[in-house]
Amino acid sequence: MTGADGFVGRHLCASLRAAGDEVLPASGPHRSRTPEGLTLEITDLQSVRNLVEETRPEAVIHLAGVSSVAQSHQHPQRAFTVNVLGGVNLLTAVRDLAPRARVLLIGSGEVYGPVAPGLRAFEEYPLIPTSPYAASKIGAEMAGLQFFRSYGLEVLSARPFNHLGAGQDPGFVVPSFASQLQAIKRGAQPPVLKVGNLEPVRDFSHVLDVVDAYRLLLEKGQPGGVYNVCSGEGRTIRSLVEQLSELAGVEVELQVDPARFRPSDVPYLVGDSLRLDRLGWRRQRTVRQALGDVLREFELQ
Repeated sequence: MTGADGFVGRHLCASLRAAGDEVLPASGPHRSRTPEGLTLEITDLQSVRNLVEETRPEAVIHLAGVSSVAQSHQHPQRAFTVNVLGGVNLLTAVRDLAPRARVLLIGSGEVYGPVAPGLRAFEEYPLIPTSPYAASKIGAEMAGLQFFRSYGLEVLSARPFNHLGAGQDPGFVVPSFASQLQAIKRGAQPPVLKVGNLEPVRDFSHVLDVVDAYRLLLEKGQPGGVYNVCSGEGRTIRSLVEQLSELAGVEVELQVDPARFRPSDVPYLVGDSLRLDRLGWRRQRTVRQALGDVLREFELQ
């Protein structure tokens, strides 16, 4: 598994091991090492080849990549280099050294861009990227499809929408809110919550439900296929702030911070998970539970 020390990667490693699977987690050379000490520079083909040759995996989950839309606007070249070239490097190494391995590429629901309000994006919905992040995810996904068609690799792609839970980087919107709310609750800062644009509607899931989806796709997904991972329900960012404030038990004043706005923001993005549901995926956790998990993580910090 690449990106094993990231938000989803840590949860997924734990889930796979609990199910009795042998997991070989790899993290970038500039991140904290996994207990097994596997490191990977995804933009260096030889580094990728060395790891694939060493491990000879039966299956690969590719989570490594630039995951921040905001950072991709600031550093578009890095987003394309890591997400597209990194994906091609992995696919090439698997083709040459572990051609029977099953590969799950993790993309993003951001590839759809703005969806008409009231509709849900299904997998054949037009792809209209509005960020380097989204465009780079499309590039990696198309590379996976090409390797499936040209070389017969068992490659499939997931398009997760927003997901929440403990362990997410504080630079993301919900952990940022939770961190501020807990600081306010402790009296460490005034009851003023700095926010960006609160009006966009997004599709949120609990990270552990997303982990369940990835495990299911690795087992039952159709090679060459693509699958949305989403709740099918739209929520405004404002509603998350209100629910977090309620859970934290604090009343706050909202202060708009222009630095928290993106150069382009999709106003409405909700997905359709019917294709994944047909494989047997069922959401078992609520967004409220995920918000509670995030708050507890920042409670003692």
